[in-house]
Amino acid sequence: MAIEARCLTKHYGKAVGVQDLSLEVKPGEIFGFLGPNGAGKTTTIRLLMGLIRPTRGSARIFGLDCQREAVAVKRMVGNLPGELSLYGGLTGNQLLVHLDGVRGNRSLSYARGLAERLSIELDRPIRTLSHGSKQKIGLIQALMHRPPLVILDEPTTGLDPLVQQEVYSILDEVREDGRTVFFSSHILPEVERLCDRVAIIGRGQLLVVENIEDLRQRSTRRMEVTFAEPVPPQVLELPDVSALEWSGKTARFVLRSNVDAVIKAISHYPVADLRVWEKTLEDVFLSYYEEVGDAPADDSRQVAAR
Repeated sequence: MAIEARCLTKHYGKAVGVQDLSLEVKPGEIFGFLGPNGAGKTTTIRLLMGLIRPTRGSARIFGLDCQREAVAVKRMVGNLPGELSLYGGLTGNQLLVHLDGVRGNRSLSYARGLAERLSIELDRPIRTLSHGSKQKIGLIQALMHRPPLVILDEPTTGLDPLVQQEVYSILDEVREDGRTVFFSSHILPEVERLCDRVAIIGRGQLLVVENIEDLRQRSTRRMEVTFAEPVPPQVLELPDVSALEWSGKTARFVLRSNVDAVIKAISHYPVADLRVWEKTLEDVFLSYYEEVGDAPADDSRQVAAR
C-alpha cells in the first residue's frame, strides 16, 4: 500500500486530533481526504509525515514506518503543508535550485515547466509574493522531483479558477504516471473532479471511505419549484423527497437522488420557475449521518460547520 494507517490516534491534552483512524491508500490512485475545517485532516497529514508523534497507533508509507523511518519516508513524499513556510529572502528560482541540489534529482527543467503552467514568475523574492503565488511555489516544490507519493493539504487555497484547473490537470498526469496523490480538501467539486476514492472525516473520526461514484449518490440537492397555478400538494410526496414545504404555489424540498421522478411528477403541471442548489459539503455530511444514524441532525450540522 502507498499509505496504511492502523488505529492512528492523536490527542492534544483533552482535545482529540484524530481517533482510531484506519485506512489504506492504493498505489496509483488519487485519494481525497474530505472534511470541514477542524475535522482532523491536517493532524492526519502531520502524523503521516512524521512531524508529530501519535498518541497510539501506527502509519506506514510504502511499508516504511512513518515514525521510526521518517527520513526515508520523506525522501519518497512530496508534501505541501497547510501552513506553508518558505524562505522569504530567496526568489522562487533560488529556492527551487536549492531544493534540487539537496535532493540531487536534477528536476529543474520539470519545475520550471510547472512554473510556466501555473503562471508564476520565479525571479521575485518570495516575501513579496501574494498568498496565491506562494501556494504555486509550494505546489512546485512538492511535485518537482516526481515522488511516488504526493501529500497535499488544501492544495488549491488562494488559487484562481483557471490555475485550479491547471493543478487538476497536473495531478491527473501524476496519476497517469502511476504515482499516488493523497490530498485533503473541504471543496466537494474539487474532490469529485479528481478522486478515485475519498475518506470523510469529522470530529477526528473516520466516518466512511467511498468510491467517488458512491459519494455522489449520498449527496442531496435542494430544489424549489414554482408552479404557474395551484397544484395538489401530494404531487411531490415522493420516496426521495424530504423536508417538503409549500408557500403558495412554491414548493421547497430536499432531493436525495431520483431527479427523474421529480421531473416526471411536475411535468403534468405548468411550471413557472425551477431552481436547483448545488450540493454542498454539508449536504454530504447530513445525508451520510441520516443513513447510518451516526449522529443526531443537530450534531451533524455542527460538524459540517466547523
